[in-house]
Amino acid sequence: MKSPALFAAAWVAAPLATLCASPPALAADEAALQQLRAEVRQMRQDYETRIQALEQRLREAEPRAPTASATTAAAASPAVGDASGWNAAAAPGGSAPASTAAPSSVVAAAPATRGFNPEVSLILGGSYQRLSRNPDQYRLQGFMPGDGEVGPGSRSFNLGESELGLAASVDPYFSGRATLAFDADNHVNVEEAYARTSALPAGLTLQGGRFYSALGYLNSQHKHTWDFADAPLAYQAFLGGQFKQDGAQLRWLAPTDRYTEIALEAGRGNSFPGTGPSGNGLGAWALTAHVGDDLGDSASWRLGASYLHTRARDRAYTELDGVQNSFSGRSRLWAVDGVLKWAPGGNATRTSFKLQGEYFHRLESGELTYDSASAALPLAYRSAQSGWYVQGVYQFLPAWRVGLRYDRLNSGTPRIGSNAGVGPASFAALGRYNPSRSTVMLDYAPTEFSRLRLQVALDRSRPGGNDRQWFLQYIMSLGAHGAHSF
Repeated sequence: MKSPALFAAAWVAAPLATLCASPPALAADEAALQQLRAEVRQMRQDYETRIQALEQRLREAEPRAPTASATTAAAASPAVGDASGWNAAAAPGGSAPASTAAPSSVVAAAPATRGFNPEVSLILGGSYQRLSRNPDQYRLQGFMPGDGEVGPGSRSFNLGESELGLAASVDPYFSGRATLAFDADNHVNVEEAYARTSALPAGLTLQGGRFYSALGYLNSQHKHTWDFADAPLAYQAFLGGQFKQDGAQLRWLAPTDRYTEIALEAGRGNSFPGTGPSGNGLGAWALTAHVGDDLGDSASWRLGASYLHTRARDRAYTELDGVQNSFSGRSRLWAVDGVLKWAPGGNATRTSFKLQGEYFHRLESGELTYDSASAALPLAYRSAQSGWYVQGVYQFLPAWRVGLRYDRLNSGTPRIGSNAGVGPASFAALGRYNPSRSTVMLDYAPTEFSRLRLQVALDRSRPGGNDRQWFLQYIMSLGAHGAHSF
């Protein structure tokens, strides 16, 4: 078999030979054509001679070179570089790679043969926001404020949050990832920093450090992968935006044709609605389960159920009259989520549709302290609250999408005791109300690395009138860019 170089030489020479065999359109005589054919034959012979010489030198050098098997195996080891989250390999319609132990030769060779390490990604984001009501007075009426991201943000131009991600395979048995977030006030936060196993048997994966919890659907995804510029109201009310764990998580991917995954995690629980344990114990634990499958060649689905148990200790919030109160007790959250995706023939590059929704139900019970900085009057407290959202996103052209989302919360009526003349009337922010919001978005993504978005929302989260919100957002991805989760 001829080498690729010989084929390339023949490909170059063939048009010349064809030209020589054509009628004398350029008025060249027969002698000139014969001379040109001879030169082409000579060039071909010269190329073949030189290529044969190079191949001979390569055969002579191969016995002296170190074996490449370990290098190839190390290069093929799985990397972490997914800037948007982890679940891409285990998405419905696909199969996650089986965990197998690597040969010992790979362990020895990996440090010496690894390429650039780690992979680096940078997400740049920003927006312009026009809000009809003062965002400094924003609240979700009927819900105890948290310490996370609640509300539309500031008016006018906003830098937004930039994410710097570092990810790599440590060796055939472990990988690691860290994500740093830079906000507009020049603060740096550690969003994620964890190590994960890559060689456990029976479909098991263990990770430890700081990570986004697997509960629900959106929680484990990075914000730049969301289809809207902000989190649903249910995420803001019950999770302060997103729930992070400082702890450990064990996942099990079932060896079945239908995608089935179960995750158990336990940690410090210092992310809202928890505040962390008072001693050496656990502050939060969560259990999630997801199943999914294909519907023919053009559609796939996923359903999930989650449970989160956290504890709060002196979780502070400020009332409408400026008095600072606090809550201590336990918070239990149930969630169900569902996603349906459709694309003709499974090809989502031109046309696609995604329908998703989540429902949350939370019970909190414990002690509500009035004026914790001064009077510190304890009152019994118990609440049952719920919330949901549903959204659809339609890609009508390869780079264009339109989406519609509706949010709604139900605050219920909390049971608040009384003490020294202080009772339910002293907690105006917790008065019954059902916040809601309607949102429309249009975005343009010329490539998978850039996106421009226009979003308009009518927010009815607080009494006193509607908040008409306009967002112009940009998202830019630099460096490593892994596949997004299902």
